[in-house]
Amino acid sequence: MDHAFVLRTLILKDFKIRYRNMSLGMLWSVLNPLIMMSVLTFVFTVLNPPNVKNISDYPLFFLCGLIPYSFLSVTWGTGTNCIVDNAQLLKRTKMPREAVPIASVLAAGLHLLIQLGLLLGITLVNGHGINVYWLWLPLLWAVAVVFVVGLVLLCSALDVFIRDMRYLVESSVSLLFWFMPIFYSANIIKPSHKVIWELNPLTVLILAQRAVLLEGQAPEMRLFWKMCIVSGITLALGWIVFRKLEQKFYDYL
Repeated sequence: MDHAFVLRTLILKDFKIRYRNMSLGMLWSVLNPLIMMSVLTFVFTVLNPPNVKNISDYPLFFLCGLIPYSFLSVTWGTGTNCIVDNAQLLKRTKMPREAVPIASVLAAGLHLLIQLGLLLGITLVNGHGINVYWLWLPLLWAVAVVFVVGLVLLCSALDVFIRDMRYLVESSVSLLFWFMPIFYSANIIKPSHKVIWELNPLTVLILAQRAVLLEGQAPEMRLFWKMCIVSGITLALGWIVFRKLEQKFYDYL
C-alpha cells in the first residue's frame, strides 16, 4: 500500500470534516484568534492595566501565546479520539494504523499556516521588522509538531482501552491555558518553579516566538535543547506505546 497516499487521503478527510457545514470555513482560523486577542487585550490593558504595564505591544505578545495553545488544544483533543472515530476504516482496510493519529495532527497544518500568517502580518503592521531570527520559526514549529505527534500517538492508543482519556485530555487542555504563558509574562514565575514549567515544549515555543518577533533576538539555546529533548522523548514514548497496543485494537474497537 502507498503509505504517502494513505496519509494524504486521511489528512484531506480530516480537513474536510473540520470545516464541513461552516459558512465561514477557514475564515474562523483568523477570526478566533483575533476575537480572543481583542477581548484579552481589552481586559488586561483597559480594565486591569497594572498586570501588563511592563509588556509592550500586548496584542502581539498575547497572539504569540495563543496560536501555539490553539494548535495544541485542537490537535491533542481531536487526535485522542481519532482511532476510535476511524474504527470502521481500520477494520476494513490494511493500512499503517499510526497514519491515523499522524494525519490528525498534520490536518491542522493549513489551519496553523493561516494563523502564523496572521501573526507575522500583525508583527509587521505593528512596526516589528523582519530579522534573520525569523529563520528559527520553522525549526521551532517542527519540534513542536514532533511533541504533539508523540502526545497524540500515546493518547489515541490509550483511548481505545480507556474511553475516559478524551475527558482527561480536555481537562488538561483547559488547565494548560493557565499554566502556559499565554497572557502573562514568564517573569512572574518563581525561579524554583521554572524547572518544571519549562518542560512543556509549547511553553518554550511561546517564549521563543516572543524573543524572535518582539525582541529581535534568537531563542535561548538552553530552552531550545530542552524542548528538543522533551519532544524526542515524547515521540519515542508515544510510538512505543502505540505499536505495543495496536495489536489489541480490534478486540476493543
